[in-house]
Amino acid sequence: MTAPAGPEGAPGGPGAAPRVVIADDQALVRTGFGMILTAAGIDVVAEAEDGARALEAVRALRPDVVLMDIQMPVLDGLTAARRVLAAGDPPRVIMLTTFDLDRYVYAALAAGASGFLLKDVSPEHLAAAVRLVRTGDALLAPTITRRLVERFATREDASALHRDLSPLTGRELEVLRLLARGRTNAELAADLHLSEATVKTHVARILSKLDLRDRAQAIIVAYETGLITPGSP
Repeated sequence: MTAPAGPEGAPGGPGAAPRVVIADDQALVRTGFGMILTAAGIDVVAEAEDGARALEAVRALRPDVVLMDIQMPVLDGLTAARRVLAAGDPPRVIMLTTFDLDRYVYAALAAGASGFLLKDVSPEHLAAAVRLVRTGDALLAPTITRRLVERFATREDASALHRDLSPLTGRELEVLRLLARGRTNAELAADLHLSEATVKTHVARILSKLDLRDRAQAIIVAYETGLITPGSP
């Protein structure tokens, strides 16, 4: 693990630059991503070549965001992500993968990861992704998340998010159903004849009532509870 000099364990406030740990067993990926993020004004506080060192870095430095490769030695990225996300006040985790719709990404989303990036992501998209998840949003576009969930939600090895939907109001169930079908906030507002601010309030209440981190987990719950089914319009 390598870490630039800086005050250990002192995350910046909301207005500060995001603090990031990059975990990947390929040195070129770590170096390249580090250069891109640094050039974009994002603070790379550590790099780790395996999942175990990534855990050490997260515990010591308390970053805002972790870029976590799925396949790494010593401790794989999925296991490392689960341990990071199980801790109190965890950072946001973005999974890195070489292949679109890697089956492990589904398990990572169910565990609380905020999304995934392909390793050939553009510099602009990489920096924007870090800033996006740092604000608490999910990285995946709803349509991409839906495609991912439809492929893996019914698999026996899928990591289930067991949630009771009874706390949701009828309107909130309607919002969740449409959200899981790939609607953006603007599209939800148009479909339901609501303002975008009202839609955001409904989404926030859904996440709070179901104890979910973001929209990606909400979409998974919608499928795994049978609120909607793969292939439904």
